[in-house]
Amino acid sequence: MLQLRFTRSAARRAVAVGAVIAAAACSDGTPTSPASARIIPTFKPNPIVTQDGLQAALATALSSTNGGLDFPMWATVVDREGVVVAVVFSGATVDDQWLGSRAISAQKANTANAFSLDNFALSSANLYSPTQPGGSLFGLQESNPVDPDVVYGGRERDYGTKKDFMIGKKPGGINVFGGGLALYDPQSGEVIGAVGLSGDTSCADHNIAWRVRDALGLDKVPAGVATINNGKDNIVFDIDPSTGKSAGGFGHPTCLNATADSTMGTNLPVNYPLTP
Repeated sequence: MLQLRFTRSAARRAVAVGAVIAAAACSDGTPTSPASARIIPTFKPNPIVTQDGLQAALATALSSTNGGLDFPMWATVVDREGVVVAVVFSGATVDDQWLGSRAISAQKANTANAFSLDNFALSSANLYSPTQPGGSLFGLQESNPVDPDVVYGGRERDYGTKKDFMIGKKPGGINVFGGGLALYDPQSGEVIGAVGLSGDTSCADHNIAWRVRDALGLDKVPAGVATINNGKDNIVFDIDPSTGKSAGGFGHPTCLNATADSTMGTNLPVNYPLTP
């Protein structure tokens, strides 16, 4: 009888030890079976642009200097629900442009879409100053975190193609420097999504985003914070270098070539007028 009790006790200890070992083996967060892997929702995006159309618009936008480093770029478009419609790059291969800029381009598109309205647009560049410490929107950049499973999922060789893992998914994310612009329907004037550009300085990213939107014909912008040259959601260079404060509250710092990029940015709506 004693032997039987000892055996049951030993068996219980063995089971307990086994459970501890199994828990330790799983403690690194690595899925141990398909059932433990996260299922990422997929949606049918509103086809506001095509992959080929976005690729052509990016090529057109990059046909002249952008005021920065003239590096290859990533472009991402999301629809009004924040679902990725298309992702493209301008280089010959996927790693000709900064790989990290793919996720940033999606963040910028999500930002411009999330904070633009039918009657008022905000570019990601407009959000730089108000999100600084002491600004009226400080902390906004932490409000809608990017989904890493979406932006880093899939195979790298598919990035920037019709098989890009982000297409049909919601990457989320907030970015508060130049490169994200809302897209407006040329007939109704309603916001239908946004485009995000990344791969160069933030000023150059904004310049190229503006040209891409112009090439897509989706720039019927109703109103915004930029008043110079009827810029509406254009980048604003009004930060006082001595104080670091924006005169109008929506300023963006200049980048590598301060005079050149500020002049190019200011003149964007002159050279690429917004649809009235």
